[in-house]
Amino acid sequence: MFRGQRLGGFSAQPAVEFDSGNLGIGIWSNFPIKDEVPDTSDPEFDLYGFYNITVNSATTVVPGFTYYYYPNAPTGAGFYRGTFEPSLALNYTVSGVKITPKVYYDFTLKGPTWELSGAYALPLKDLGTEMDFTATYGTYKVTDVVNQGSPSSKAWGDYWLVGVAMPFQITRRRSSPSAGPTRKAKTRSSRRVRRPSPPTRSRSAAAWVSVSYAYTF
Repeated sequence: MFRGQRLGGFSAQPAVEFDSGNLGIGIWSNFPIKDEVPDTSDPEFDLYGFYNITVNSATTVVPGFTYYYYPNAPTGAGFYRGTFEPSLALNYTVSGVKITPKVYYDFTLKGPTWELSGAYALPLKDLGTEMDFTATYGTYKVTDVVNQGSPSSKAWGDYWLVGVAMPFQITRRRSSPSAGPTRKAKTRSSRRVRRPSPPTRSRSAAAWVSVSYAYTF
């Protein structure tokens, strides 16, 4: 799932991240295994970076970027092999709840995405872990979704996500976050690839489960 759009089914998503102080850089990848959506890229590699700027004990500002790379994207059908999207987030924590407004701008697709997220960690001391709750609402509008399209084509949509995860520490350097059901709904979009088509609207909901394993050194 990406911003309310289903891009594949069962997938493997290896990632590597390097952190030094307030700086972080990494690469995330996606390899669809089952139920791949036609004309989506297989695989996908996302290079990203961010820097945490502390304002006070409750507030941080986080500029960042993501370069999305699709090596097998069918450019002849109007897809891009790569897009670049910087972002800016404000993290504010009050009474244990982290509130994050965030804005992205894709310079390739030419348009912004606006998000508002909330996160809360419920301690489970008897189990030695916590329950992490998250919720996000976002809206986007881009004006050049078709590579070399004439006239340029727009896409827009709204989406929301809610989720819960419970991490388990296996050793001091290994953890296995297990994410519970996540839902998304209310998406709408319009896309033109080779011929004009009228805007379409759809409402849908979905749930999925993910399991991850992390090693830190």
